[in-house]
Amino acid sequence: MYHLYTSLINTGVAGIKGVFLSNKVVENQVKTYITYNKGRDWHLLRAPTSDLQGNKVYCEQPFCSLHLHLHVSENPYTSGNIVSKDSAPGIIIASGVVGPELTSTNVSIFITSDAGNTWIEEEYSVFFLNQGGSLVAIRHTPLLCSIFKTGTKTAFPAEAETGTNIASPPRRFYVDGVLGEPGEDTLIMTIFGHFSHRSEWQLLKIDFRSIFQQRCTSEDYLTWQLHSEGEVCIMGMKRIFQKLKANARCVKARDQYIPQMSDSCACTEADFECDYGFERQIDGSCTSAFCFLNTTGYRRALSNNCTEGTLLKFSPRRQKCPGQAPRGLQLFTAEGTLVATLGKNVTFLVFLEEGLGSTTSITVDFGDGTTMSYVNISSIGDGVKHVYSKVGIYQVSATARNTLGRDRVILYLHISCQLEQVQLSAPSVVVRNKEVNLTTVLRPSSVGTVIYYWWFDNKTEPVVTLDGAISLTFPKEGSYTVTVQASVGNTVHQDRMTVAVYDYFRSHVLAFSSNLDELNPGVSEWREDICRVVKSSTVQVTGISADQLLVTVLPGLPTTAEIFILPEKRSRDGLSQVLLSALNQDLIQFTLRPGVQVNVYATRLSPAPLVDSSDSGHSSTAVILLVSVVLMGLAVFLIYTFKRKFPGINTYTAEQPDKEQEVIPTVTSIAVPEPEGDTLTSLDHVDVQLDTKSRGTNASIFS
Repeated sequence: MYHLYTSLINTGVAGIKGVFLSNKVVENQVKTYITYNKGRDWHLLRAPTSDLQGNKVYCEQPFCSLHLHLHVSENPYTSGNIVSKDSAPGIIIASGVVGPELTSTNVSIFITSDAGNTWIEEEYSVFFLNQGGSLVAIRHTPLLCSIFKTGTKTAFPAEAETGTNIASPPRRFYVDGVLGEPGEDTLIMTIFGHFSHRSEWQLLKIDFRSIFQQRCTSEDYLTWQLHSEGEVCIMGMKRIFQKLKANARCVKARDQYIPQMSDSCACTEADFECDYGFERQIDGSCTSAFCFLNTTGYRRALSNNCTEGTLLKFSPRRQKCPGQAPRGLQLFTAEGTLVATLGKNVTFLVFLEEGLGSTTSITVDFGDGTTMSYVNISSIGDGVKHVYSKVGIYQVSATARNTLGRDRVILYLHISCQLEQVQLSAPSVVVRNKEVNLTTVLRPSSVGTVIYYWWFDNKTEPVVTLDGAISLTFPKEGSYTVTVQASVGNTVHQDRMTVAVYDYFRSHVLAFSSNLDELNPGVSEWREDICRVVKSSTVQVTGISADQLLVTVLPGLPTTAEIFILPEKRSRDGLSQVLLSALNQDLIQFTLRPGVQVNVYATRLSPAPLVDSSDSGHSSTAVILLVSVVLMGLAVFLIYTFKRKFPGINTYTAEQPDKEQEVIPTVTSIAVPEPEGDTLTSLDHVDVQLDTKSRGTNASIFS
């Protein structure tokens, strides 16, 4: 027993009330079913016992059966995939296949004369004639057009398996369609087609009056009782039809009535179908699916005429509807994921396993301050749609309530937007064994939950964080590559940079003439080009080795840079003074393009001496420097002498240790403004802090 809740196509059988054919998807296979009681019970179609060649067909249900194409022809001049007539009750002509499912290959024509109980296979396209009392068969072909070949064609009564041969056209004829009089009461059929693919249409008229010469009488009919696999009581009645005999050669008049006899049957369980709110089980019983008042679980089928018997037993009676609290509430997204895109519709699906759906209200809280309520779960329809306006993680809940209780379910939905870029920010040069902060900047800045993967140098396993910043130290001098990947949903972007590590260095923040800002496109490739130009110009002006200089142009506006001096221990102060002197004299400059000259400056007043352009400039500078040194020495001597005479004043001395002084940089932050839409950038200026050790005391000298 099969029950069709969702079917592809339903087709009624003309001439017999309550008989329908339907195609249904079962386990991803399309199968054909038939019902004789308006859908209460459905059965698979039995396959023919033999094929066209007379070979026995081995086809056992439910693994194999007959499946039909149930499309009715839209062309009035062709037979279509399935045909039945009121004037020929019980006769069904359809195309289909024998096997486990319906397919479009190896299609044949099948005919039944007992309303689908038994079938035979044919190789012809069949048309009704003579008020359904006769059939005209044209050989079936997989081509678009049927073909008449020189030979014979067959016409036969509707109940006969063999027919009478008639003369065919003397040459090949492609059939496009068949014309007949309305009501199929004529014995003349007009066929239209063409003799070749290039010829015009031709009309071919065939007259069957020589075969059917007399009018049908009662002796030409026999009785046929409608049944369903042997069961004669269908829809509460026994129905007997009058049908032409197989060997009858007579003409049916248009107004000739086909007698039909019927008799009521006593009501049985088979005459009742499940009422609304009840479902039929495997054993055939109807049990409560939800709740329904005033019913025993059965209702007599529409147009059923049974009397007495079990009528009172299955008739509706007043009874209390059992109630049930909601239980098994489920909440999903239509896509089946917990991630959605900002600004796009998110569809939520709500299911309730137990509880009266018609009296259970549903409230959906989207987690962003918006809620929607429905009087019952049926009113939700195809789901609840909502659009989020901000990224984040939202707690979405659904609550089901009725008079007997409530149920609640929660899911956490991640709303994100498309990540376009990740930019790694870190100092280009750092001190060994000193903690360094690495940060990232995202575009756009708010994209939802981001997972960061950090790779340091040649490590194979990344460090995973949910924060876009990380601190680390470098234990050895050298060059280290840092790579960061930012993952949002299915999008991953990465950036990398190289960090140089030294025991000591000096750095200076550089500024440029304002005309450079107008030509700053804000891309890393442009900044790298400026770094190379500034470094080359510095090497040419100062004579400092290129291996001892490192330049980094920082993102943002105004355009700034940082230059690092990596000197030998004995000459670090001298190189810094040479660089500052060149900057103060505007000696470091470059041509960005013809007509655009860019000067490079130090961002603060440098202690380097200013060089006079006159001939006495060098001597004046030397005198000033000498006087400054003498005055500084005298001041130190006086302070040291007088400190001994005042109690409460401690004296700090520093001795030169045997080993080299340890150099520790101090970092000061310089805020650099940026235009609208760019990320705030902070510049780190690194100076050198000399830490010397003495006997129980520490002295710090800042340059």
